[in-house]
Parts: sequence; C-alpha cells; structure tokens
Amino acid sequence: MTELRGVLVMNKPQGFTSFDVIGKLRGILKMKRLGHTGTLDPMAEGVLPVLVGTAARACDILPDETKTYRAGFQLGTVTNTQDSTGEVLETHAFAVSEDALRAVLPRFTGDIGQIPPMYSAVQINGKRLYELARAGREIERPVRQVHVEAVRLLSYDAEHGTGTVEITCGKGTYVRTILHDIGQTLGCGACMTALTRTAACGFTLAQAHSFPAVQQAADENRLAELLIPTDSLFAAYPALHLSQKQTVHYANGVKLSLRSLHGLSEEASRYRIYGSDGQFLGLAQTDRDTECLRVFKNL
Repeated sequence: MTELRGVLVMNKPQGFTSFDVIGKLRGILKMKRLGHTGTLDPMAEGVLPVLVGTAARACDILPDETKTYRAGFQLGTVTNTQDSTGEVLETHAFAVSEDALRAVLPRFTGDIGQIPPMYSAVQINGKRLYELARAGREIERPVRQVHVEAVRLLSYDAEHGTGTVEITCGKGTYVRTILHDIGQTLGCGACMTALTRTAACGFTLAQAHSFPAVQQAADENRLAELLIPTDSLFAAYPALHLSQKQTVHYANGVKLSLRSLHGLSEEASRYRIYGSDGQFLGLAQTDRDTECLRVFKNL
C-alpha cells in the first residue's frame, strides 16, 4: 500500500498540546512520520496543519507561516502565564473606552519587539522557559522581533473590560503577550481568556478535521480523502515540469542546466518540481553562478 503523504488539517481541541495531537494521530494513522507546522498551547484550539509522510520534511522550509487568531481578553487582570489559566498576580480598576482601546492597537502592528513569556517553550541556554517558571525561577529574556500584520477589535464590553480581537501574525508571535502588553500600555493590565487559531499556512478552520472524523476515515479506509496535496504548501513558488530524462536526473540528485528548462522566471529562485508523469517531486533552487538547477528538498 502506498504510504500516505500530504497535509492533514486538524482542529486541535483544548487541553491537547501540539505533540499530543501528533501522538494521537500516530495511533490512528498507524505511522510515525508526522510533523506539525507550529505549536499551539493546550488552552488554544483550532487550525493545526499536520504534515504526513514525506511531507513532514517540509516542517522547516514553509514559505507561508502566517497565522490568524481570534482571542478573548480581560482588562484589569495580570497573571503569571499572561492568560486566564495562570495565577493572578495583580488586579486593577479599568475605565477604558472603546475609542481608547482602538487607539493603542496600531502600536502592536508591523515589526515589533516582544519578550517571550516565562511560561513558553522558548529555549534559553538549553532550558525551556516553562521548566524554569515551574521551578519558581524567572530569568531575563531577550527581546525578539516578530511581525504582526493586523490587530482588529471584533467586540468590546467597556463595562466588564472584556472583548475579542483578531490577530494576524508571523512565526514566533505570542498572542497572549500582545494582549498583556496592550494592558500594560493602557495602564490596567490584561490577560487572554480564550484563543482559537482560525488560519495557518494558508489553511482555515473550514478545512480542519476532528479526531472522530479522522478515526472514522481510518475505519473506512479513506484517509487519503482527507489529505491536501503537499505542493499546496508551496503555491507561492512557480512550477517547473520536467521531461522524462530530467525527471530521472532530478531523482538522482543531478543538477539540471537552466538552458534545458522551460518556464523559468527572472524573479524566482525556488520552484515546485513535477515529474514527466505530473507527480510533485519536491523543490529545487537555481544557482545563477553555475547556471544550474539543484535539488533543494525531495518531498
């Protein structure tokens, strides 16, 4: 039987870590070669693309790692985890109008500096921050640059200081830290109360599957129907279609002369590669110095 490969978009339930999702899927799919495209905290739910089979090789080379979240918040409360699951450290009165709240949101868009929370999986000197935090230690963390495309206020109850925002951001961004920092800017503190990832790597909740749905597909021997082709991850790259001879050379790792290829672009340096039978083979990179195309990653 041909090994499954492609993208299985999961709707991660609350209470599961991303690694828990992988572990459960290994049992359902009866295969070990699985990877995910970005960690989601146990509190969070929503889109978690899982790379199945040879697609797992793409975990560290994804061109689009943009993610969109819907997050609830509570003004006036500061916790040690920056969300409502943590220990309350401070409470403050708040009197923040919707206009005042909207006015500070643009400060948290674009390329911004962010200090990762102590309760996070970031490693410093070989130690996970959450391990140190659980041991009662807090250490200085360097500011990291992250990109936030947009912060939109979806709803707000000024009387209770609660609301919902939609945040579109790049890799490594902590949404709860954005909300914590918004609270600090407003002078009253804030914490995150709920988090749903609504989109990741070009996939949406509408494409996501639950564990029962995946289990049913496995029982009915139709798992392949749930998989999105691996090349969808690289839709931003132009496609190159090889001849039969070129396909053999590519499969053997042989560089191809740029002069022998059709469909090259002056702007692009990386391509999706398809064999003479139309099958997606992987990615290739141009080397303009040697006028060759070399294998970048077989997928």
